[in-house]
Amino acid sequence: MSISAKGAAAASIPLLFGNNINMAFGNDMSGSSQLGEYYSHFGIDKKMIQDIFSTALSYGGDYCDVFFQHTISNYIGLEDKQVNRAFSNIDFGVGIRVLKGDQTGYSFTEDISPKAMKLAAKTAANIASGSGKVDPIDLKLIKPKNYYPVKTKWEDVRIDQKIPYLQKINDKIFSLDKRVIKSSIWFIDQSSYILEASSDGLISYDYQPMTLSYVSCTAEENGKKENNSFSLAIRDGIEFFTPKRLDQLAEETVKRTVSLFDAVKPKGGEMEVVLAAGSSGILLHEAIGHGMEADFNRKKVSIFSDKINKPVAEKIVSIVDDGTNPSIRGSINIDDENIESQRTFLVRDGILESYLHDRISANHYNVKPTGNGRRQSFRFAPLPRMRNTFMLPGPHKKEEIIKSVKNGLYAETFTNGEVYIGAGDFTFYVKSGYLIENGKLTKPVKDINIIGNGPEVLKKINMVADDFKMAEGGWTCGKSGQGVPVSMGLPTIKVSSITVGGVR
Repeated sequence: MSISAKGAAAASIPLLFGNNINMAFGNDMSGSSQLGEYYSHFGIDKKMIQDIFSTALSYGGDYCDVFFQHTISNYIGLEDKQVNRAFSNIDFGVGIRVLKGDQTGYSFTEDISPKAMKLAAKTAANIASGSGKVDPIDLKLIKPKNYYPVKTKWEDVRIDQKIPYLQKINDKIFSLDKRVIKSSIWFIDQSSYILEASSDGLISYDYQPMTLSYVSCTAEENGKKENNSFSLAIRDGIEFFTPKRLDQLAEETVKRTVSLFDAVKPKGGEMEVVLAAGSSGILLHEAIGHGMEADFNRKKVSIFSDKINKPVAEKIVSIVDDGTNPSIRGSINIDDENIESQRTFLVRDGILESYLHDRISANHYNVKPTGNGRRQSFRFAPLPRMRNTFMLPGPHKKEEIIKSVKNGLYAETFTNGEVYIGAGDFTFYVKSGYLIENGKLTKPVKDINIIGNGPEVLKKINMVADDFKMAEGGWTCGKSGQGVPVSMGLPTIKVSSITVGGVR
């Protein structure tokens, strides 16, 4: 096992609290009394934050925020039927941002001594020019709702308590099908402590748990090998991994893998495509969601930049981005700009209603922020980012939609997508799905691409089922060199025409 610690201050955390961080925080993270514990956790106080504001705004900046973060991540891996990989990572530091109009000055430090933070504040302040005295800024505590309470924090779970979970999944995989020759399992857990304050007089804290179990297997039949995978990710504690969910990880992985032995490549061309409920929402996220992030629209990059209050889809289509779904991977209690989480309608009854805003874009459009200012860590400035992006249920039935297709494709899972934000053009690799022939699901398919344009696909959605489902897997959204955890969802929908790359 290897253990790495980034930042000189990181190594001092266990010395402050011993081996149990809960000794400092207790199990109730909701009361205002916890604010003092967060001050102690990061070794700071209210005056130090006020001093950072004073330095950061002394050159004439309009706004400043500070973002303290301490993240503990643990990784355990199983391969060749043995748990043979494990490591941990500790990340600790503060990011300081200054805004002047729509310009951003940003600096971070892993050393949170007053001297180091003052230097970082001066660096961020350089976005503005001039000088001025800033009076001490009083701080009001924000106490948002908690959308991911946990019974047992991951800091309280020993590695020997986690190993049996991997072994049970592995044993189940090999018991399900004799063709399985190899499995690989990753078990990841993370705890992140966050304290953020902003020069508009707000301060908040948050404890963010996360866990992910990723399982893949390889099967062989008559010399032919196939591989597939399945994952579960959630903001929860170890209680999430019930025997039923451990079985689900094994069963779904094996099912997806062995189905590929009978899979075929369909004939390529334009055809009706049915997207399955759940994880095929990745198409919605990539091909449409990014185009609705406000920075792309503010800069006139997105094709949706002139579409507010205009129809972009049929009336049966409504799309939301929501940070309040209980325990879902992309949920947040508060965003990384001190804005409480909320549900935001992007498209309502076919009309584009809103973009996803951070503070900069909200000020530009003269609207309220939507709670979508997010960052990968204290090393990055926040940007407008998605949380849980999904389409609401519609009036149709799944069986009705499939029955309406004479020759088409039923796409279940995707991977290796590529999207051009400006025009909205995309290509996705379909990992698993089925042919639709005369209104019935027939042969499984593999090794095919679908190619299209996000805004055009949005217009071509002509049936939406009532079987909405959130994706269960561990998705991380990349943008401008930083990744954040997200989720997506979809009911079964039909697109009247998409180009399918298959056999000529």
